Amino acid sequence: MIKKNYLEDLNYSKKPFIIYKSNKGFDLYTDFSKKIILTNNNVEKFINESTKLKSKKKETDLFIGFFGYKILNNLIGVKVKKQKGLKFPEGIFYKPESKVKLPNKLNYKNLGIVKSNKLFKININKVSYKVIFDKFKKKIKSGETYQIKICTKYSNKTQIDALDFFCRLVKTNMAPEAFMIKDKDYSIISCSPENLINKKSDLITTKPIAGTLKKTKKLNKIKALAFFKKNIKESKEHNMIVDMERSDLSKICKAGSVKILKKKVVEEYKDLYHYVSLIEGRLKKNISSLDIIKAMMPGGSVIGCPKISTLNLLNIQEKENRNVYTGSFGYIKFNGDMRFNIIIRSILNYKNNSEISVASGVVIDSNAKHEFNENYIKAKALMDLYK
Repeated sequence: MIKKNYLEDLNYSKKPFIIYKSNKGFDLYTDFSKKIILTNNNVEKFINESTKLKSKKKETDLFIGFFGYKILNNLIGVKVKKQKGLKFPEGIFYKPESKVKLPNKLNYKNLGIVKSNKLFKININKVSYKVIFDKFKKKIKSGETYQIKICTKYSNKTQIDALDFFCRLVKTNMAPEAFMIKDKDYSIISCSPENLINKKSDLITTKPIAGTLKKTKKLNKIKALAFFKKNIKESKEHNMIVDMERSDLSKICKAGSVKILKKKVVEEYKDLYHYVSLIEGRLKKNISSLDIIKAMMPGGSVIGCPKISTLNLLNIQEKENRNVYTGSFGYIKFNGDMRFNIIIRSILNYKNNSEISVASGVVIDSNAKHEFNENYIKAKALMDLYK
């Protein structure tokens, strides 16, 4: 039984902690004995050695944290040129010594000390977005890519109470991969709906999301499903991403074991509906954690298709670094099991600078105005927290 004011006391103690969505509520990790800041020089060693530690079958026998977008590119040999933006670490993992189970309803009262700035700057306006959109449309027509995600970033300078933001976010927009990290000089909060890796023993699943529809009073899940099935653009996008994720799994799974468990179902969130599938595979013998991460990350559903050539196109075009956006957050257990999401619908606050990054998919049938507006819909639920 946790104390009524447990979260409030923890938040004001300045002690770092992590909260991650579980099946029945949330898991809170704290009392970190190790903090590992990842670089290109130590990331492979970290992944390899994290599963060589002796497990005492404790719930804290794991490392929990995130891989940023750039370090995941480097892991698979894709270069990211020097970009503007926050000089934030490329990945951080923690070894917790305490784990506390929390209910779905988080009991925390903001004391109103922190005042946030509700005004955001966007790094790509409608005109600039159209220019990039048209450039990528030509790349699609020439066959260099079939689908590509244009990232837009909303930013401001503000001090926030990350726990207050997270509690309000999950109250109105609960997501199966929601998480938050609070440390001395940064915080990340996310209502990510997308699981990229869920590995238990030799079984692995991934849940690609491709297809977004804004909610209205006239819509329900049945009507949303009918829309997705009839919409050629959304169907093409979804099919391509599912095929790519199946291909990624096939690199590390036994022949014939990769199968679709759920195909094209609708999930409901605060402001939108998503088109979702679930894919499963059985791992080959002697597949390491590093093999799995290299095969599956960065998650294809937030990059485009085919993954490598599309990453190269994005990295040439994008002038600002993505930091945590389209990276992955989760844990690696000492026994080799792991769970990782795709970091989307997130706020990174570093040294009182906030970033909200979003992206929408461009295929041959896409419309620039629609995709730009879709990005805004995705960011709105997070920007509303600053009001």
